[in-house]
Amino acid sequence: GLELSHCVGANSLGPAVSWRPGGPCKMKRVRTVFKPEQLERLEQEFLKQQYMVGTERVDLAATLHLTETQVKVWFQNRRIKWRKQSMEQKAAKLSQFGVIQPATTDSTDIKDHEEDTVDVEL
Repeated sequence: GLELSHCVGANSLGPAVSWRPGGPCKMKRVRTVFKPEQLERLEQEFLKQQYMVGTERVDLAATLHLTETQVKVWFQNRRIKWRKQSMEQKAAKLSQFGVIQPATTDSTDIKDHEEDTVDVEL
């Protein structure tokens, strides 16, 4: 589930800053750990469709005892993984035929994928 750990100060390596009353306090989110059954169902749904929206997402979240945001973020991250795997497979096929792919991604590819890049759930 979604949990928050203790308050951390400006230096995240140190202890919580309790000597600054009213000072900034950032809550660090603990990473969601999905159960194997949840992951299996999420993967099944992803195979059917790469985008889960509206009532489908709400229903899936309720069925899996997750929040709608957790399902949304899982799908966003899964699409990124899927695109990366697709690009790697394409590069492997091209290398079989002696076509050399550039080592870096050009800026248009990065812009296309920025909308799905999500590291933090709120």
